[in-house]
Amino acid sequence: MRRHLARFLTVPQWIVCAMVLVLLAGAGGVGPQAAHAEQPLRWAADASADVPYTFHDLNDQSRLTGFEYDLMQSLGEHIHTPLQFVQNDWDGLIPGLQRGLYEMVICGIEITPEHAEGIDFSAPYYVTSERIVVRRNGPALTGLDALNGHVVGTIKATQAERILANHPQVQVRTYDEETNVFMDLVNGRTDAVLIDGPIAQYYGATNPDLLVVGEPIGTVSYGIAFAKGKNAALREQVNTALEAMKKDGSLHRILARWNLWTPQTAAWAEDASAPEIEPTSWNDYVAALHGSSGWHAKVARYASFLPLLAKGAVLTLLVSLCAMVLAVGLGLTLALLRLYGPAPLATLSSLYVEIVRGTPLLIQILLIFYGLPQCGLNLTPFVAGVLALGLNYAAYEAENYRAGLQSVARGQMEAALALNMTHVQALRYVVVPQAFRLVMPVMTNDFISLLKDSSLVSVITLTELTQTYIRLSSTYFDYFGTGLMVGGAYLLLGLPFVRLARMAEKKLSQPHIRRR
Repeated sequence: MRRHLARFLTVPQWIVCAMVLVLLAGAGGVGPQAAHAEQPLRWAADASADVPYTFHDLNDQSRLTGFEYDLMQSLGEHIHTPLQFVQNDWDGLIPGLQRGLYEMVICGIEITPEHAEGIDFSAPYYVTSERIVVRRNGPALTGLDALNGHVVGTIKATQAERILANHPQVQVRTYDEETNVFMDLVNGRTDAVLIDGPIAQYYGATNPDLLVVGEPIGTVSYGIAFAKGKNAALREQVNTALEAMKKDGSLHRILARWNLWTPQTAAWAEDASAPEIEPTSWNDYVAALHGSSGWHAKVARYASFLPLLAKGAVLTLLVSLCAMVLAVGLGLTLALLRLYGPAPLATLSSLYVEIVRGTPLLIQILLIFYGLPQCGLNLTPFVAGVLALGLNYAAYEAENYRAGLQSVARGQMEAALALNMTHVQALRYVVVPQAFRLVMPVMTNDFISLLKDSSLVSVITLTELTQTYIRLSSTYFDYFGTGLMVGGAYLLLGLPFVRLARMAEKKLSQPHIRRR
């Protein structure tokens, strides 16, 4: 039987075709540094929740804005080179830089000795300080010493966190997103927030329930990040352009428009000029944030979300379908090898299942996307996401199919052999179809789980439904309404497949009747 098993284990042609389409979809991502001279310089940031650095305009979600975004546009003009924006999750910005997905990262990254060990920095492009934000009706905490004995929130891995670490009597809570920091402060889960000046101004000063208090604390310098030991010529070119922007007033005008030009910034830039520059960008942001209220405005806002949610839903569905195709084909192969294959292949199949099930899916996604390039294999985010999800769920599908195959009565195989079928024919025409019918409900559940787990691919720059939710909810501070819309989108995506699975299950359970 094992001699002929290879012929039976050939993946069906529809699975092969689907995988070819997946690979063709990602062919353009192999070798991201190819033809570099013909492409614009790429810079990355996390625009999903990064006010006022780089974010989506509240009045037009298709448009990027922010003081760092404006700075990069001016920088491109000074170096006479077009620049191209690349979206990436905050945690993936530096790994993507090291992988070569882009040449620069600008996202409020603080210039510190710890950061300088892993990346190279340009000269500073902005200098600010830490500020304390409290509730208007909360305790009066106007200095670091006043924070002792209180719960204080801040962003993880920042200078503010290091400052608070030197005050052991302060209970520190760290967060990934700025919106979560201030939501907890508003809801009374923390007593104060210590955070960079621009964030305090745009998240604290714009909230009627909060207040920025006390004097500026310390000094924080932001720099553009480059891959360690690479792009030295580009870094020098950027430094020259930044110096020119300070001298010709370009930097001053950008910061003034965003209401970020402070005495501390003026002293650092050695610019004592006081041109009449209206904070137009700041005013536009505040007006968009507070200018519309009521149910009519909310309904109009939610309606404007629909194209973004539709785009995220299409990507979520495409990733999930391709990954499930891979999971089904590979899972069936692993199950058959484990039950009927040669001992070495059966052992390898078991080992694969145990390793994949025993490690987190997020780690597998990051390993495939950021780790494989070190072995010379560069995959696009789409292909990496499909492979990670498909390879992960193949392990679970393999166990489902193994249970289904073992649940088929042994007499079925014996009866097929008695009808002069070979072992391969008995498996193909008798055992596997019955097992497939038994595991159909489990497969449906697995697809729904895979559909939801596809949210993890957002860490490798894919903007699917969950990433769209993070972006919209953090922009408008609306987690409830936006969350209901995204949850409904996931539900609508899954329900048709549940219905199709039930129809297929009902069809397979019907007795075979000769049609006359």
